[in-house]
Amino acid sequence: MITPFGTTADGVDVQKITISDGDLTASILTKGATLQSVRLAGVAHDLTLGSDRLADYEGKMRHHGSLVAPVVNRFTGARAPIGGKTFQFEANQSARHTLHFGAMGTQHKIWDVAEVTESSVTLTLTLPAGEGNMPGNRPVRATFSIADNALHLDVTATTDALTLFNVANHSYWNMDGSDTWAGHQMQIAADRYLPVTPDFCPTGEIASVQGTHFDLRTLRPIVPGTDTYDHNFCLSDAATALRPVLTLRGASGVTMTISTTEAGVQVYDGRGSARPGRGLYEGLAIEPQNWPDAPNHAGFPSIELAPGQTYHHQTRWHFAKG
Repeated sequence: MITPFGTTADGVDVQKITISDGDLTASILTKGATLQSVRLAGVAHDLTLGSDRLADYEGKMRHHGSLVAPVVNRFTGARAPIGGKTFQFEANQSARHTLHFGAMGTQHKIWDVAEVTESSVTLTLTLPAGEGNMPGNRPVRATFSIADNALHLDVTATTDALTLFNVANHSYWNMDGSDTWAGHQMQIAADRYLPVTPDFCPTGEIASVQGTHFDLRTLRPIVPGTDTYDHNFCLSDAATALRPVLTLRGASGVTMTISTTEAGVQVYDGRGSARPGRGLYEGLAIEPQNWPDAPNHAGFPSIELAPGQTYHHQTRWHFAKG
């Protein structure tokens, strides 16, 4: 079902597409290919942090639920090498680094609706060569679909010039509909993580989770303000077949299991990001992606995309009641 969702400050109409199958219903906005709502039958609250106001998504919630491309996360020094040549990008974090590709990120764009069924929607757009100083004309296709109480995301992209590509959905999650994620438990299938600088950029070290609060290899309680996260968990050294990597369980017993093809997952505790009228730590941002800042670190998996190749990202969220 397609319904109007308002008009942007620039005068562009935004649509909301609601899809459903079985016990699961999700709504996606054409603004930013944003996952606006996820509802599970028998659960009284939304499982993701969204808004019914488009203005919120043009303001403080510009990353809530959005699909961030061409490169999610950070470039240290707002630059990165591509094919041996260094490219400079927008320094939109602390006037030093690039975060979520700045103003040219796909989270700010209005996507086209290519196909809709009762249980799926496909959105498309093309990123032009040189936009944000990134090479290549890059057609991007994102499909959200629902089956077996799971929401699936499938993203593909191609290019006509060597470029960089690393996509993530940037949804915030709270299984309890509570003021904070206190009372949640989490498990991540990662024995390594990436330490960061005071600016939250990877230092280049690949560290063991052993003996740290990043050790989530078994399901355990996490505590806002104590278990602080804005880090990449290293799931593998390259993209692989779809496999379960993360479980988040609320005090209510509602559980989300995330599967992905990606080599990493960024977890952010929400300590600096709040919805209008709400407090901090309301939800956890969980972003399957390749390792951040990869071109600037020789030991990180490559995010280069060359002509003739197809970038393919899959993430699946499975939900169950307690």
